[in-house]
Amino acid sequence: MKTPIASALISVYDKTGLEPLVKKMVEMGIRLYSTGGTQTFLEGLDLPVTPVEDITGYPSIFGGRVKTLHPAVFGGILHRRDHAQDIEERTKHEIPPIDCVVVDLYPFEATVAAGGSHEDIIEKIDIGGISLIRAGAKNYQDVVIVPSKQQYAKLMEILENGGSQLDERKTLAAEAFGVSSHYDTAIFNYLSHRSDEHSNRENPLRYGENPHQKGVFYGDLDALFTKLNGKELSYNNLLDVDAAVRLMEEFQKDEPTFAILKHNNACGIATRTNILEAYLAALACDPTSAFGGVLISNRAIDLATAQEIHKLFCEIVIAPSFHDDATQLLREKPNRILLQRNPIDLPKTQLRSALNGHLWQETDASMEMPDQWKLATDHVATEEQKRDLLFALKVAKHTKSNTIVLAKNQQLCAAGTGQTSRVDALKQAIEKAQSFQFDLNGAVMASDAFFPFPDCVEIARNAGVNAVIQPGGSVKDQLSIDYCNTHDVAMYLTGIRHFKH
Repeated sequence: MKTPIASALISVYDKTGLEPLVKKMVEMGIRLYSTGGTQTFLEGLDLPVTPVEDITGYPSIFGGRVKTLHPAVFGGILHRRDHAQDIEERTKHEIPPIDCVVVDLYPFEATVAAGGSHEDIIEKIDIGGISLIRAGAKNYQDVVIVPSKQQYAKLMEILENGGSQLDERKTLAAEAFGVSSHYDTAIFNYLSHRSDEHSNRENPLRYGENPHQKGVFYGDLDALFTKLNGKELSYNNLLDVDAAVRLMEEFQKDEPTFAILKHNNACGIATRTNILEAYLAALACDPTSAFGGVLISNRAIDLATAQEIHKLFCEIVIAPSFHDDATQLLREKPNRILLQRNPIDLPKTQLRSALNGHLWQETDASMEMPDQWKLATDHVATEEQKRDLLFALKVAKHTKSNTIVLAKNQQLCAAGTGQTSRVDALKQAIEKAQSFQFDLNGAVMASDAFFPFPDCVEIARNAGVNAVIQPGGSVKDQLSIDYCNTHDVAMYLTGIRHFKH
């Protein structure tokens, strides 16, 4: 059954494509309500239009911030046509029914992308428009909601057919909430990541992940880092820097720790009594992969450490500070990027694109300390092994799933990264560790998720591992526990999974 449209409220920022629609509406005898620039546009076409203020009794106020937010407008949209009490109240308060709502929101994202001032960006947060969209979508039983100019073609089809079907109104309502959700997400992303009025400025990159892809960074690197040397950061550089900083967050309060990352994963990391020894131990983990890597320290880089770093081709060095003579030496390679990290916190949330929308989540801020672990076996780890288990757990949290991390003496022996099978991740780690002559006897193993079978602990034990940490939670946990008990392997359960995709 088709429902005809007798009245429409039109409030759009971008007037592109609107003219044929409104002319068709007037041709069909549909009464138009509007305000502000849209009203002026309609009057410029010599079309009859009723100002919204004639309904509300209020003019547009506060510089246009309040125009449509009034019971006379929203009552006309939200009253239920099949509810006698709603009809009675609408009649009593002389509220005209509104059968169609056409909106095109203020260009918030475009203003951010164009590098608008904070004040301009805030003024582009649409309040009335988003409220109209939600009201029309909620009452799709009776109202046709057109949430953006992308739906103009569908509205024209409805007009040409003489009315709308319920399934058409429901589809438009779903699209309307999609527009609303996307709009609110963009605002959330801007406000939650903004540290000052320039934080979401547009920073064009040379290219994206590959040379044939365009790339842009929206944010304020100056808030996070003081750049001491080097070329402009690339798309891939930024991903590696993000991974490096988040990994080192786990070790900020630890003894001197140095990490080397490649493709967002640590290929070397170690904790020692001074930063030079930490760097040399991290480099020894995998000197091949360290070539062209991103280096990060939780301590100041002194001259002795800089002299060793200077022997390596690396893209980026990050530290809380650099001694003056270290900076001078490292600057001898003009393209080497030196980033001194400023003491500000990273955002507590993460946003990434997916399909035709976005995924939002809290950052993984959990790290389970030894007093929170549950001993699952008869065999107990030594204090040194517990120290290594915590070290390995921190690294595993920041390594691509599926992952297995092998560590010994607070040094990464090897990690299996991004494998579709946990067994493959373990085999990769063992093979890599052995290729760099690591003795795995007495090493520990950390897994980012549980072991559904005892195969991993068996393979690890045969390689020399005698302490394991994992989340637990498999219905077959006991199989791995039983194997460890039989072979004098200590196993601890954290109860927390740390997937990283």
